[in-house]
Amino acid sequence: MHKRFQSGRQTRREFLKKTAVSAALAASPFGAASAQVRRVDNIGLQLFSLRRELAEDFEGTLAQLAEIGFTEMEFAGYHGKTPGEVRGILDSFGLTSPASHVPLQAIRDNLDQEIETAVTLGQQYMVLPWLPENERSLDSYHRVAELLNRTGEKTREAGISMGYHNHDFEFDIHEGGRIGYDILTSETEPDLVMFEMDLFWAEEAGYDATFFFLKYPGRYPMIHVKDRAGSGEMADVGRGYIDFQELFSYGSKGGFRHYFIEHDNPTDGINSMAYSYNTVRNLRFNSTYELPY
Repeated sequence: MHKRFQSGRQTRREFLKKTAVSAALAASPFGAASAQVRRVDNIGLQLFSLRRELAEDFEGTLAQLAEIGFTEMEFAGYHGKTPGEVRGILDSFGLTSPASHVPLQAIRDNLDQEIETAVTLGQQYMVLPWLPENERSLDSYHRVAELLNRTGEKTREAGISMGYHNHDFEFDIHEGGRIGYDILTSETEPDLVMFEMDLFWAEEAGYDATFFFLKYPGRYPMIHVKDRAGSGEMADVGRGYIDFQELFSYGSKGGFRHYFIEHDNPTDGINSMAYSYNTVRNLRFNSTYELPY
């Protein structure tokens, strides 16, 4: 567990939030719109959470998720199924797949095939989920930003947006005080590259995700809803301390469209996902920061 911002974290978080909110409101003639009470109607799941269950019973696991009430599936591999087979299973349970995680090497070597798979499944986003350790220097982040732009141009031809999903290493401070995440967000084109904010990993790195929702409005159509226990471990949503009610209130500003629950290593598989689903389903939040459109 990284603890580089543990001491005085609240001061840092409050400063970042206060600065970002003030700047956003000052720049907008609309100010903060009247709050509207909302809830998440279409709750999704990043299926990496149930990779073991899917490997054992792909169709049965998706059936259970549909029965719980999940509607959107974000894939991280297809467990030997063809895109056509996966699409048929999804359709049979009334499920959709807005996005998938596609490894860096597959994007570099097999982009056309990955696009074809995404089109078959009706996906709107192809997300780069992870950078290996040898791709995390400042020079590497510049190259990855270039790759995301080039890939975004190609995927756009098929009606698909390119995306990037963070962990905590993107927020490591490099020489000159720069962080990789700043390079990825500032050097990618807003009409080509979207971002999927993982709320757990932003918290793990000591950053307030709302700072980025305000700094880069509309670029976060996807978020990973993942909780953090006081010990620093991942937790089922609702069993940790992350304030999702507050975070979700920035949805209009950030551009949230898809809320994917995730837990890298749940203790109780389907039951853990059901607990997280019910937490999100019962959550009510104010839409405080509205985009002026």
